[in-house]
Amino acid sequence: MWRTLRSSSLFRRVLGNTMAGYLRVVNGTVHFRIEPPNIYEIAEPEMPVILTFWHGQHFLAPFIMRPHHRAKVLISRHADADINAIAAEALGVGTIRGSGSANGRDFHRKNAVGAMREMIATLGEGINVALTADVPKISRVAGLGVVTLARYSGRPIYPIAIATSRRIVARSWDRASIDLPFGRGAAVAADPIRVGSDADDAALEAARLLVQQRLNAATARAEELLKLPRGKNGS
Repeated sequence: MWRTLRSSSLFRRVLGNTMAGYLRVVNGTVHFRIEPPNIYEIAEPEMPVILTFWHGQHFLAPFIMRPHHRAKVLISRHADADINAIAAEALGVGTIRGSGSANGRDFHRKNAVGAMREMIATLGEGINVALTADVPKISRVAGLGVVTLARYSGRPIYPIAIATSRRIVARSWDRASIDLPFGRGAAVAADPIRVGSDADDAALEAARLLVQQRLNAATARAEELLKLPRGKNGS
């Protein structure tokens, strides 16, 4: 039955719009602490920028954008990802379909090259681009995609971590957080990372490691901000 439902475009559209509605409820009932508090004043003069997150922390990402910001998000071409794409578009975020590859052998099937070109063009049009830093099935290890995008677009990377005090952590490869309403939230932006247009392989690797380090540090800081008084928990 699940296979039949998955193949139904109507079912995926209903589920995607339902997901968008649920995320609106979560965002509307969670009080967020933003760090640094002046991040919009810092980032807006540099827009368009590249926003990057770890897989599993990105569901509330559409809400960090202000109404006058324009953004597109990279989403896999996998059929199951259609639900995420429909939800993103319902929340006012455009989509670019494609994904990176862990083994480098299936770039064409995943539209990695085409998606990269579209992201570069999108940034050239003044539209922000969001994407996860880790490639599928390899959690919390940054791939080269985000730094390659920065190299060819000339735009800065802003690593961002989002966490909530009330959540269910899925037993998936990315430890996805299913955020729950009526809690507290933290959104932490690390210092931006810039990659020169003349960056060689060594420079790209150094930038990749820096993205990974800053995302981990931002994640740790978001969790620290959500610590509850002794004797209570976040569930």
